[in-house]
Amino acid sequence: MTDNEYLEAILRAQTLAPGGPELVELQRQREAVEQIISKKLGDANPTVRYGGSKAKNTMNLEAYDLDLLTFFAHDEIGAGETLEDIYNAVADAMSDNYVVERRRSAIRLRDKDLDHYQEDTHIDLVPGRYFDEKCDDAWIYQHQAEKCRLKTNPNVHIEHIRDSGVRPAIRLGKLWNVRTAVGMKTFVLELLIVDLLANRATAKLASQFRYVLEQFRDRDDLAVVDPANGNNDLTPALDAVKGRLQSEAQTTLWRVDNDGWESVFGVIEEADRAETAARVTASVPVSDQYRPWSRGR
Repeated sequence: MTDNEYLEAILRAQTLAPGGPELVELQRQREAVEQIISKKLGDANPTVRYGGSKAKNTMNLEAYDLDLLTFFAHDEIGAGETLEDIYNAVADAMSDNYVVERRRSAIRLRDKDLDHYQEDTHIDLVPGRYFDEKCDDAWIYQHQAEKCRLKTNPNVHIEHIRDSGVRPAIRLGKLWNVRTAVGMKTFVLELLIVDLLANRATAKLASQFRYVLEQFRDRDDLAVVDPANGNNDLTPALDAVKGRLQSEAQTTLWRVDNDGWESVFGVIEEADRAETAARVTASVPVSDQYRPWSRGR
Protein backbone atom coordinates (compact mmCIF):
# COMPACT_ATOMS: atom_id res chain seq x y z
CA MET A 1 0.00 0.00 0.00
CA THR A 2 1.45 3.35 -1.03
CA ASP A 3 1.43 6.40 1.25
CA ASN A 4 -1.44 7.89 -0.74
CA GLU A 5 -3.47 4.70 -0.64
CA TYR A 6 -2.95 4.46 3.10
CA LEU A 7 -3.97 8.07 3.82
CA GLU A 8 -6.98 7.77 1.54
CA ALA A 9 -8.02 4.62 3.41
CA ILE A 10 -7.73 6.52 6.69
CA LEU A 11 -10.09 9.18 5.36
CA ARG A 12 -12.55 6.57 4.10
CA ALA A 13 -12.63 5.09 7.58
CA GLN A 14 -13.34 8.58 8.92
CA THR A 15 -16.28 9.19 6.57
CA LEU A 16 -19.79 9.43 7.96
CA ALA A 17 -21.68 7.23 5.52
CA PRO A 18 -25.15 8.12 4.21
CA GLY A 19 -27.72 6.19 6.20
CA GLY A 20 -25.15 5.45 8.88
CA PRO A 21 -26.04 5.81 12.56
CA GLU A 22 -24.16 9.09 13.00
CA LEU A 23 -25.86 10.97 10.18
CA VAL A 24 -29.25 9.45 10.98
CA GLU A 25 -28.96 10.67 14.56
CA LEU A 26 -27.77 14.11 13.45
CA GLN A 27 -30.77 14.41 11.15
CA ARG A 28 -33.10 13.37 13.97
CA GLN A 29 -31.59 15.95 16.27
CA ARG A 30 -31.80 18.61 13.59
CA GLU A 31 -35.50 17.93 13.05
CA ALA A 32 -36.11 18.11 16.81
CA VAL A 33 -34.29 21.44 17.00
CA GLU A 34 -36.26 22.85 14.07
CA GLN A 35 -39.53 21.87 15.70
CA ILE A 36 -38.58 23.59 18.96
CA ILE A 37 -37.45 26.76 17.22
CA SER A 38 -40.55 26.78 15.05
CA LYS A 39 -42.77 26.36 18.12
CA LYS A 40 -41.05 28.87 20.39
CA LEU A 41 -39.53 31.41 17.99
CA GLY A 42 -41.53 30.79 14.83
CA ASP A 43 -43.23 34.19 14.96
CA ALA A 44 -39.80 35.76 14.52
CA ASN A 45 -39.38 33.72 11.34
CA PRO A 46 -35.79 32.46 11.75
CA THR A 47 -33.86 30.61 9.07
CA VAL A 48 -32.03 27.44 10.14
CA ARG A 49 -29.38 26.06 7.82
CA TYR A 50 -26.30 23.88 7.80
CA GLY A 51 -22.96 25.52 8.48
CA GLY A 52 -19.53 24.27 9.49
CA SER A 53 -18.05 20.95 8.41
CA LYS A 54 -21.36 19.49 7.24
CA ALA A 55 -21.81 22.22 4.66
CA LYS A 56 -18.12 22.22 3.77
CA ASN A 57 -18.02 18.40 3.46
CA THR A 58 -15.06 18.11 5.84
CA MET A 59 -16.61 15.99 8.60
CA ASN A 60 -14.58 13.25 10.28
CA LEU A 61 -16.06 10.40 12.29
CA GLU A 62 -13.59 10.76 15.14
CA ALA A 63 -14.66 14.30 16.04
CA TYR A 64 -17.66 15.90 14.37
CA ASP A 65 -20.22 18.60 15.06
CA LEU A 66 -23.29 19.82 13.25
CA ASP A 67 -23.43 23.60 13.13
CA LEU A 68 -26.95 24.93 12.63
CA LEU A 69 -26.95 28.60 11.73
CA THR A 70 -30.05 30.15 13.29
CA PHE A 71 -30.37 33.58 11.69
CA PHE A 72 -33.06 36.24 11.90
CA ALA A 73 -33.94 38.95 9.40
CA HIS A 74 -32.09 42.25 9.74
CA ASP A 75 -35.23 44.12 10.81
CA GLU A 76 -36.74 41.35 12.97
CA ILE A 77 -36.90 42.01 16.71
CA GLY A 78 -39.26 39.19 17.75
CA ALA A 79 -36.37 37.31 19.37
CA GLY A 80 -34.82 40.47 20.80
CA GLU A 81 -33.36 43.79 19.77
CA THR A 82 -29.67 42.99 20.32
CA LEU A 83 -27.48 40.06 19.29
CA GLU A 84 -27.14 39.10 22.92
CA ASP A 85 -30.94 39.08 23.20
CA ILE A 86 -31.15 36.77 20.18
CA TYR A 87 -28.45 34.48 21.56
CA ASN A 88 -30.24 34.23 24.90
CA ALA A 89 -33.64 33.73 23.26
CA VAL A 90 -32.37 30.75 21.26
CA ALA A 91 -30.62 29.29 24.31
CA ASP A 92 -33.73 29.71 26.44
CA ALA A 93 -35.90 28.13 23.74
CA MET A 94 -33.77 24.98 23.85
CA SER A 95 -33.39 24.75 27.63
CA ASP A 96 -36.58 22.76 28.28
CA ASN A 97 -35.42 19.96 26.00
CA TYR A 98 -31.62 20.06 26.24
CA VAL A 99 -28.84 20.83 28.64
CA VAL A 100 -27.58 24.08 27.15
CA GLU A 101 -23.86 24.88 27.15
CA ARG A 102 -23.25 28.53 26.28
CA ARG A 103 -20.05 29.11 24.38
CA ARG A 104 -18.54 32.28 22.94
CA SER A 105 -20.81 32.35 19.90
CA ALA A 106 -22.38 28.89 19.72
CA ILE A 107 -24.88 27.06 21.89
CA ARG A 108 -23.94 23.42 22.47
CA LEU A 109 -26.80 21.02 23.07
CA ARG A 110 -26.45 18.04 25.38
CA ASP A 111 -28.96 15.30 26.16
CA LYS A 112 -31.33 16.01 29.03
CA ASP A 113 -32.75 12.50 29.26
CA LEU A 114 -31.80 10.96 32.61
CA ASP A 115 -30.51 7.79 30.94
CA HIS A 116 -28.14 9.82 28.75
CA TYR A 117 -27.73 12.95 30.84
CA GLN A 118 -25.35 15.48 29.27
CA GLU A 119 -24.31 13.13 26.48
CA ASP A 120 -23.13 15.13 23.51
CA THR A 121 -25.65 15.56 20.68
CA HIS A 122 -22.90 16.99 18.41
CA ILE A 123 -25.24 19.94 17.73
CA ASP A 124 -24.10 23.57 17.89
CA LEU A 125 -26.60 26.37 17.28
CA VAL A 126 -25.09 29.63 16.05
CA PRO A 127 -27.63 32.45 16.46
CA GLY A 128 -27.29 35.65 14.47
CA ARG A 129 -28.96 38.40 12.47
CA TYR A 130 -28.60 39.10 8.78
CA PHE A 131 -26.88 42.37 7.94
CA ASP A 132 -29.51 43.43 5.40
CA GLU A 133 -32.30 42.12 3.21
CA LYS A 134 -29.83 40.22 0.99
CA CYS A 135 -29.48 37.58 3.75
CA ASP A 136 -25.79 37.13 2.96
CA ASP A 137 -23.57 38.94 5.46
CA ALA A 138 -24.60 38.41 9.06
CA TRP A 139 -23.79 39.47 12.60
CA ILE A 140 -23.26 36.83 15.27
CA TYR A 141 -23.01 37.40 19.00
CA GLN A 142 -19.51 37.00 20.39
CA HIS A 143 -19.05 37.08 24.13
CA GLN A 144 -16.30 39.47 25.29
CA ALA A 145 -15.52 40.59 21.74
CA GLU A 146 -15.50 44.26 20.78
CA LYS A 147 -19.14 45.38 20.78
CA CYS A 148 -19.96 41.67 21.48
CA ARG A 149 -20.47 40.96 17.81
CA LEU A 150 -18.67 39.65 14.75
CA LYS A 151 -19.55 40.23 11.13
CA THR A 152 -19.38 37.08 9.03
CA ASN A 153 -20.61 35.52 5.81
CA PRO A 154 -21.37 31.78 5.96
CA ASN A 155 -21.66 31.54 2.18
CA VAL A 156 -18.11 32.82 1.71
CA HIS A 157 -16.71 30.51 4.39
CA ILE A 158 -18.47 27.43 3.05
CA GLU A 159 -17.53 28.03 -0.57
CA HIS A 160 -13.94 28.91 0.32
CA ILE A 161 -13.38 25.53 2.00
CA ARG A 162 -15.81 23.33 0.07
CA ASP A 163 -14.51 24.42 -3.33
CA SER A 164 -10.83 24.67 -2.37
CA GLY A 165 -9.85 21.42 -4.07
CA VAL A 166 -7.91 20.33 -0.98
CA ARG A 167 -10.66 18.97 1.29
CA PRO A 168 -8.91 15.60 1.81
CA ALA A 169 -5.85 17.42 3.17
CA ILE A 170 -8.13 19.54 5.37
CA ARG A 171 -9.81 16.45 6.78
CA LEU A 172 -6.43 14.83 7.42
CA GLY A 173 -5.28 18.01 9.13
CA LYS A 174 -8.35 18.03 11.35
CA LEU A 175 -7.76 14.39 12.33
CA TRP A 176 -4.10 15.13 13.07
CA ASN A 177 -5.10 18.19 15.12
CA VAL A 178 -7.37 16.02 17.28
CA ARG A 179 -5.00 13.11 17.74
CA THR A 180 -1.98 15.27 18.61
CA ALA A 181 -4.07 17.57 20.82
CA VAL A 182 -2.60 20.66 19.18
CA GLY A 183 -5.87 22.41 19.91
CA MET A 184 -6.01 24.73 16.91
CA LYS A 185 -9.48 26.09 16.18
CA THR A 186 -10.93 24.20 13.23
CA PHE A 187 -11.88 27.36 11.34
CA VAL A 188 -8.30 28.67 11.56
CA LEU A 189 -6.79 25.30 10.62
CA GLU A 190 -9.01 24.98 7.54
CA LEU A 191 -8.09 28.45 6.29
CA LEU A 192 -4.41 27.87 6.94
CA ILE A 193 -4.32 24.61 4.98
CA VAL A 194 -6.19 26.18 2.06
CA ASP A 195 -3.68 29.04 1.95
CA LEU A 196 -0.65 26.76 2.21
CA LEU A 197 -1.89 24.48 -0.56
CA ALA A 198 -3.08 27.23 -2.89
CA ASN A 199 -0.53 26.20 -5.53
CA ARG A 200 -0.55 22.48 -4.72
CA ALA A 201 -4.16 21.47 -5.29
CA THR A 202 -3.19 18.86 -7.87
CA ALA A 203 -0.44 17.24 -5.78
CA LYS A 204 -1.00 13.86 -4.19
CA LEU A 205 -2.43 13.78 -0.68
CA ALA A 206 0.75 12.50 0.99
CA SER A 207 2.78 15.23 -0.67
CA GLN A 208 0.23 17.89 0.29
CA PHE A 209 0.04 16.93 3.91
CA ARG A 210 3.80 16.55 4.28
CA TYR A 211 4.21 20.06 2.87
CA VAL A 212 1.64 21.40 5.36
CA LEU A 213 3.51 19.80 8.25
CA GLU A 214 6.83 21.17 7.00
CA GLN A 215 5.35 24.66 6.93
CA PHE A 216 3.95 24.19 10.43
CA ARG A 217 7.41 23.10 11.62
CA ASP A 218 9.59 25.64 9.81
CA ARG A 219 7.70 28.90 9.50
CA ASP A 220 7.44 31.51 12.22
CA ASP A 221 5.46 33.85 9.98
CA LEU A 222 2.33 31.74 9.53
CA ALA A 223 -0.73 33.95 9.15
CA VAL A 224 -4.34 33.49 8.20
CA VAL A 225 -7.00 35.88 6.92
CA ASP A 226 -10.76 35.53 7.28
CA PRO A 227 -12.06 35.63 3.68
CA ALA A 228 -15.42 36.99 4.87
CA ASN A 229 -14.12 39.70 7.16
CA GLY A 230 -10.62 41.16 6.90
CA ASN A 231 -11.13 42.92 10.22
CA ASN A 232 -11.53 39.62 12.06
CA ASP A 233 -8.09 39.18 13.61
CA LEU A 234 -7.28 35.48 13.75
CA THR A 235 -3.68 36.01 14.87
CA PRO A 236 -4.36 35.36 18.58
CA ALA A 237 -5.97 32.00 17.78
CA LEU A 238 -2.91 30.99 15.77
CA ASP A 239 -0.36 32.38 18.20
CA ALA A 240 -1.99 30.50 21.07
CA VAL A 241 -1.00 27.13 19.58
CA LYS A 242 2.05 28.05 17.50
CA GLY A 243 4.60 26.47 19.82
CA ARG A 244 2.73 23.18 20.10
CA LEU A 245 1.96 23.25 16.36
CA GLN A 246 5.67 23.44 15.50
CA SER A 247 6.62 20.78 18.03
CA GLU A 248 3.96 18.26 16.98
CA ALA A 249 4.67 18.84 13.29
CA GLN A 250 8.36 18.15 13.89
CA THR A 251 7.56 14.99 15.84
CA THR A 252 5.12 13.77 13.20
CA LEU A 253 7.59 14.26 10.35
CA TRP A 254 10.27 12.41 12.31
CA ARG A 255 7.91 9.50 12.88
CA VAL A 256 6.88 9.41 9.21
CA ASP A 257 10.51 9.43 8.07
CA ASN A 258 11.46 6.65 10.46
CA ASP A 259 8.35 4.46 10.70
CA GLY A 260 5.91 5.65 8.02
CA TRP A 261 2.44 7.19 8.21
CA GLU A 262 1.10 4.19 10.13
CA SER A 263 3.09 5.37 13.15
CA VAL A 264 1.00 8.54 13.08
CA PHE A 265 -2.51 7.36 12.19
CA GLY A 266 -2.33 3.67 13.13
CA VAL A 267 -2.33 0.34 11.37
CA ILE A 268 -5.32 -0.53 9.20
CA GLU A 269 -6.25 -4.01 10.32
CA GLU A 270 -8.03 -6.48 8.04
CA ALA A 271 -11.32 -5.93 9.90
CA ASP A 272 -10.90 -2.21 9.39
CA ARG A 273 -10.27 -2.73 5.69
CA ALA A 274 -13.62 -4.50 5.28
CA GLU A 275 -15.42 -1.71 7.12
CA THR A 276 -13.53 0.94 5.20
CA ALA A 277 -14.53 -0.64 1.89
CA ALA A 278 -18.19 -0.22 2.84
CA ARG A 279 -17.86 3.53 3.40
CA VAL A 280 -18.17 6.17 0.71
CA THR A 281 -15.90 9.11 0.18
CA ALA A 282 -18.66 11.70 0.18
CA SER A 283 -21.30 11.72 2.87
CA VAL A 284 -24.18 13.78 1.46
CA PRO A 285 -24.65 15.51 -1.92
CA VAL A 286 -23.66 19.17 -1.83
CA SER A 287 -27.21 20.23 -2.74
CA ASP A 288 -28.52 18.50 0.38
CA GLN A 289 -25.74 19.77 2.64
CA TYR A 290 -26.30 23.35 1.65
CA ARG A 291 -30.08 23.46 1.45
CA PRO A 292 -31.44 25.87 4.07
CA TRP A 293 -34.57 25.23 6.10
CA SER A 294 -36.79 28.17 6.80
CA ARG A 295 -40.23 28.79 8.13
CA GLY A 296 -42.45 30.85 5.94
CA ARG A 297 -39.73 31.84 3.45
